Amino acid sequence: MFNLIERYINRMTKEDINNFAISKDIHLSNEELDFTYDFVKKNYQSFLANPQLFNIERYKDHYTKENFSKITKVFSEYFQKYSNYL
Repeated sequence: MFNLIERYINRMTKEDINNFAISKDIHLSNEELDFTYDFVKKNYQSFLANPQLFNIERYKDHYTKENFSKITKVFSEYFQKYSNYL
């Protein structure tokens, strides 16, 4: 499973992240998009190794209040749905 995720992350573009965000009614500014892209690219391995230790609240200052609320909701939904596979 980790190899599959790693291959996907390595090919992922900012446009992929932006399209996903838009599909969830999250409209990221350029700064928010840059932060999200860089964060995912740099931190996905540590997240996958210990997903329960991830504290999304640490990153709220990088987003508008509205976007952070939506991101938190999407994160929770996906974490509940897929955490058993990690």
